[in-house]
Amino acid sequence: MSEKRNYQVIIIGGGPAGLTAGIYTSRASLDTLLLERELVGGQIANVDHLENFPGFPEGIGGFDLAQLMQKQAEKYGVNILYGEARGVTVKDKSVILVTTSEGDFEAKAVIITGAAKRRKLGVPGEAEYTGKGVSYCATCDGPLFRDQPVAIAGGGNSAITEALHLTRFASKVTVIHRRDQLRATAILQQRAFAEPKIEFRWNSTIEQVEGDDFVKRLRLNDVKTGAKSVLEITGLFVSLGFEPDTAFLKGILKLDEQGYIVTNNEMETNVPGIYAAGDTRSKMARQVITAAGDGATAAMSAERYISEHA
Repeated sequence: MSEKRNYQVIIIGGGPAGLTAGIYTSRASLDTLLLERELVGGQIANVDHLENFPGFPEGIGGFDLAQLMQKQAEKYGVNILYGEARGVTVKDKSVILVTTSEGDFEAKAVIITGAAKRRKLGVPGEAEYTGKGVSYCATCDGPLFRDQPVAIAGGGNSAITEALHLTRFASKVTVIHRRDQLRATAILQQRAFAEPKIEFRWNSTIEQVEGDDFVKRLRLNDVKTGAKSVLEITGLFVSLGFEPDTAFLKGILKLDEQGYIVTNNEMETNVPGIYAAGDTRSKMARQVITAAGDGATAAMSAERYISEHA
């Protein structure tokens, strides 16, 4: 537990947005605390290979990139504390109280860059077989399914990236998508369609996960015809996107219908002194590079706010 309780800036979340914000605020000589609930780096720490982050023409592992960002942030003086944010309260115009699992902290400005949680299927058997064949991280658990048939639910960039990763281990990867075309970028689609280990179940949803001690099969439904089918697999990877972890901010900040934090282009929320950046912010693109840009903008806005209210 940190002995120090007062900072100029508190950043909630240690992903690319939070780490970038920390680099900027610390370089501006603002005393900064970064609060991270689990793993510094956020979702990218579980990404096997990033190809579209500038400066790495051969790509870079997500964990490696996260480590470099953390090292850079700590170089400039960011204080990292592992704990969970549970509430944010404005005490007065110059003090914001952040309630955490490690106690209460005060800051002049707060930047929220928290993560988004994996969406779940919400079908019978999913919870029962989580850790017993149902997984939400292909990078983490893919090697456990060597030479076995697996399925992945989803059709976006994350799902297809994970499907391609799983072909290194699995004997077959079946992509189950409720539509008749993928939402992933063109280059990922091309790779997936060219991969002989990947098969597709179009217009299909999973109705139930079944097995004994471990997953054995999925019961599927064709959303167009209503036809039922059974898919025999030993592993199911769920990649349906994310939902923002913003429940602790309801009633404090303005959220959109999906629970994302509403900001302007300066990353300002409806509450002065509180900013949002990255995956929890309401916006179109959720990429590492856009998260980093959000973080830089939020940090500069926070620096200006603190200077104006000194």
